Amino acid sequence: MRSVGVEEELLLVDPNSGAPVAVSGAALAAADRRAWQHGGAGAKGHQFEEELQQEQVEFATEPVTEMGRLQEEITRCRREAARHADTAGAVVVAMATSPLVVEPSLSTGTRYRWLGEQFGLTAQEQLTCGCHVHVSVDSDEEGVAVLDRIRPWLAVLTAMSANSPFWQGQDTGYGSYRSRVWNRWPSAGPVEIFGSADRYHEQVTAMVETGVLRDEGMVYFDARLSATYPTVEIRVADVCLDASVPVLLAALARALVETSARAWQDGVPPARVGTGLLRLASWRAGRSGLDGPLLHPETMRETSAARAVQTMYRHVREALVDHGDDALVREGIARLFEQGNGARTQRRLLAEEDSLARVVTRCADLTTSS
Repeated sequence: MRSVGVEEELLLVDPNSGAPVAVSGAALAAADRRAWQHGGAGAKGHQFEEELQQEQVEFATEPVTEMGRLQEEITRCRREAARHADTAGAVVVAMATSPLVVEPSLSTGTRYRWLGEQFGLTAQEQLTCGCHVHVSVDSDEEGVAVLDRIRPWLAVLTAMSANSPFWQGQDTGYGSYRSRVWNRWPSAGPVEIFGSADRYHEQVTAMVETGVLRDEGMVYFDARLSATYPTVEIRVADVCLDASVPVLLAALARALVETSARAWQDGVPPARVGTGLLRLASWRAGRSGLDGPLLHPETMRETSAARAVQTMYRHVREALVDHGDDALVREGIARLFEQGNGARTQRRLLAEEDSLARVVTRCADLTTSS
C-alpha cells in the first residue's frame, strides 16, 4: 500500500491579541533542546522546520500507510508545536492566513534574503500556511503519469480545505485567499501535461536555468515530484483547522494517485484539459470554498460543490475500498458539508465574537483540541 505523509505550516500568534509574532527561532530552539534532552532520532531529532516568515513553523509527519496513524501523527505534531511555541510566549494556530493586520518578518539566512531581494513585495507579504500531502510512487515515470492525470481534480481539494477568508483585517470574499496569494509566485499553479519523466525534468531544469528561480525547490506546481522523497507532492490545500480534515485530504490524495497510476498502467490517457481552464477551476475553488459553485472536474462547467466532491469520490472509490478508507472518506465528506470547512468556521466565529482577535484565539484552541 502506498505510504502517505503530511506537511503542515502553522501560524505563531500572541495568546491574548491573536496577532502573529516573529518567534519561530525561539520555538525551533525549544524543539532542538527537547530533542537533545530526549535523544531524538534523525539529523535534528525532531520534525519541525523554519518557513519563509518568522511568524510560522512547519512540521512533517512520518510516512504511514494507515489513516488512523496519520491522525495520531498530526495531532501529536500540533501539540508538540504548541509546547515549543509556549516557551516563546506564543500559541500555534492552523489558519492559512492571518485575519489580523501583520507585517511579516522574513526568516534569516541566505535563501530567504535572496527570495526577498528577487521577489520584493510578493515575498514580504507571503504569510500563508498550506498543507502538502506526499504519496509514494514507484518511479518518476509513474509519478509523472500520476501528475498528468490528477490535474482536473486538485481544485476540489482546495475547496474542501479552504481556511483563509480573512486578510489584513478584511473579509476577502474568498474561502481560500491563501490560494490567491500563493499564486503570485511565478512558478505556482496548474501545469501542462508532461507525458514522460524526461519531459518533466527537462521543464524543471529549464525553469531553474532561467535564473528566476533559485533552485528546484522553488518549482511550486500544484503537484510535483518531490525533490527529496520518492513521492508525488500535492500542494493545493490550505492548512486545516480541524485535524481530521488533512486526514480526509490525504486519503483522497492517495486514492487519486492510485486511481491515476492504474489508469496509466491500463493505457488510459490523461484528460486533455487546458491549463487555462485549470486556472479558472483553481480560482473558482479559492473563491467559493464549499459555499458556492465549483467547476465540475470532468466537464469544466459550473456545478455545485456537493456534486464536484461526490464526482471525485466516485472517481476514486475503488481505490478507497481497496485501501480500507471508504467509510472514513464518506463520513469525512458528510461531516465537512454538515459542519463546514475552516473558512465557514472562521466566519461563524466572527459573527459570534465580533472580534477577529477572538476568532484567532478560539481557533488556536481548536487547533490542538482534536
